Amino acid sequence: MASSLPVITVDGPSGVGKGTVAYQLAAALGWHLLDSGALYRVTAYACNQQNVALEDHDNVAAVARSLEVEFKGADSGEVLVFYRGEDASSAIRTEEGGRGASTVAAIPAVRAALLQRQRDFLVAPGLVADGRDMGTSVFPNAPLKFFLVASAEERAERRYRQLLEKGESVSLPRLLGDIQERDERDRSRSVSPLVAADDAIVIDSTKQSIDAVFAMIMRDVHKVFPELQPA
Repeated sequence: MASSLPVITVDGPSGVGKGTVAYQLAAALGWHLLDSGALYRVTAYACNQQNVALEDHDNVAAVARSLEVEFKGADSGEVLVFYRGEDASSAIRTEEGGRGASTVAAIPAVRAALLQRQRDFLVAPGLVADGRDMGTSVFPNAPLKFFLVASAEERAERRYRQLLEKGESVSLPRLLGDIQERDERDRSRSVSPLVAADDAIVIDSTKQSIDAVFAMIMRDVHKVFPELQPA
């Protein structure tokens, strides 16, 4: 796949901060944003809404092919996800939603169904693509790729604090177990496993703030795209 339009990929497991960094990067450059993980989350959510079992791979893939999803920016800076015209953002961004996304993402037919849909997000002036295989499978020719990592313990602590702030009751050991289980499932799937592209810049965010990670990324952006300035 080749395109004259610029694309930057930001990959990595859950909880490394890639979603926040990708949003900040897209906003700074004035580019479009693809939250590919949301597509898989919405697929799992849509299956639940339509009473399609996630073990029924053929019908899950059919749901993915006909997915009615739309992304909209909110005044808060959050990217809202709409399914069939209704805001499903909160429903899909739960721990259950994450597990469902990881499950359907391991189905080859689902990944095939969503591949072109993801590539269609690449329109002028450019795209920041956030996910797990953006740099390896969806946009392998991207001129700049990042892969964020952080320890499972750090990511569990981050998620634990987020959920407590929302007033949810949550177990830290269970969160850690869920993250480790999801990591293993994402790394071991047969199609597009979670792995850094050979030409990706790997950044460990374990002991760093989002602002620090964003600053590091912007330095590389300006090296690769010297003509770009923040919008």
